[in-house]
Amino acid sequence: MKFRFYNIDLSLIFLKDTHLKDRMLRIEAIVQSDVSLQVVKAIRNKGAEAVTFMESLGQGSGERPEIAGEIVEFNSTQVVISVINDSQLDDVVSAIMDVAHTGQKRDGKIFVTEIKATYDISTKQKLSELG
Repeated sequence: MKFRFYNIDLSLIFLKDTHLKDRMLRIEAIVQSDVSLQVVKAIRNKGAEAVTFMESLGQGSGERPEIAGEIVEFNSTQVVISVINDSQLDDVVSAIMDVAHTGQKRDGKIFVTEIKATYDISTKQKLSELG
């Protein structure tokens, strides 16, 4: 599998080069900062060709903690994104959960969306139609 990498605003964006029989899925895992690099390694170990990693601030449904008399409005989290084949979904999700799970409400979320098409920004061409 070949991916093209584009560095835009310090975010790694990757686009699939070829048409695949499997559906392509985008996995977006919002995890705690202390496990984010382990999540990246776990995803790569399950066959993901590329991973995007972004620092973020989030606010879940739980109570806001208080530190030094101040209520913390946002938690520091990491967003880990990868594009995988449909056949890799269960393995990748399990790997993320194995690394990020503590049983606490703050562990994070995993979102899975289907990729319908990919485009090459530099050439302005559609690379493939998927699904």
